[in-house]
Amino acid sequence: MTAELTVLALAALLQGVQFTLMAIPANIELGVGKTLSPRDTSRMGKPMVEQVSDKTGRLIRAMNNHFEALILFTIAVVVVTLGDKGTGFSAICAWTYLAARILYIPAYYFGLAPWRSLIWFVGFLSTMLMIVSALI
Repeated sequence: MTAELTVLALAALLQGVQFTLMAIPANIELGVGKTLSPRDTSRMGKPMVEQVSDKTGRLIRAMNNHFEALILFTIAVVVVTLGDKGTGFSAICAWTYLAARILYIPAYYFGLAPWRSLIWFVGFLSTMLMIVSALI
């Protein structure tokens, strides 16, 4: 398996870890009655993310942010892999993406500004550089 595909698999596992990190405090704070419901605003009064503590809300937003980032990273890995454009550079970019996504979680949780945004940008830039490197 290529380095890029290995990192993609690890990034998917990280998404599962993030889900768990978010789900445990959300269930404790809201109760399973709310978390198992269809979460309609009419039933809950307001969105779930607005009913939890600030830190649990940050975990929810960090998880959702990784879903968004994972889409672009998956595209980058597919382009590099199917285009047979894997290089040491694309592997470094992939590992950098994963490191950034791991660091992003505590940076967001603890509200580390501007570090959270800078860490996000490193992951985003790594993804974009992977795609550009496959095109040239």
